[in-house]
Amino acid sequence: MARSRIRPEPPRIPDPDLPREFSSAALHRSGETSEARIDLDPGTTDAAHTRISESVVAAASVQTLDLTGAILTDVVLDAVSTAELIAREGTWRTVVVRGGRIGTLDLSRARCDGLVLDGVRIDYLTAGGATLRDVEVTGCRIGTLDLPGAHVERMRFAETSVDEMDVREWQAGDVDLRGADVLSFTDVRMLRGVTLTADQATSHALALAASLGIDVRTDA
Repeated sequence: MARSRIRPEPPRIPDPDLPREFSSAALHRSGETSEARIDLDPGTTDAAHTRISESVVAAASVQTLDLTGAILTDVVLDAVSTAELIAREGTWRTVVVRGGRIGTLDLSRARCDGLVLDGVRIDYLTAGGATLRDVEVTGCRIGTLDLPGAHVERMRFAETSVDEMDVREWQAGDVDLRGADVLSFTDVRMLRGVTLTADQATSHALALAASLGIDVRTDA
């Protein structure tokens, strides 16, 4: 007999494959870095279209980190605080972002396969038009989470708060929001197939009713 499918299916994320020892390195545009401990300049780092593999980005407080079109494989960003982390149209495979604070994290039209956000405070995270597969968000504080037009598979939240979540026109499968405290959704009609707790469904009941054309009134 075939085994029944677990729903929602959890993310499948291996630990980053990191070396025992690292060389020291800095990032630059269209470069290539492997098996390195990367130190960032406190100002702006232009690492657009670079390749980074089996490396750790060391704790730092910087203005801007530009990873537009970059390819990251088996990378840990450890307590990086920045006003902007720009990763539009990039490719991230088995990447962990741990700690720190990010003003804007821009993953628009990016592809992420195996992404962990752990204990990060993010004011604005946008991934419009992105492909996000196997994503774990734990212990994070997110202001606005914009996912319009994104393709999302196997995403799970735990101990995370989100002020506003924009899910317009996204395609979602195996998205587990039970561990997310979301204050508002831009379009609750797009939550079909998403997993919520009973308390979450109750807290958003008025918005869900309105989306079905139900006129809910408090007066008798």
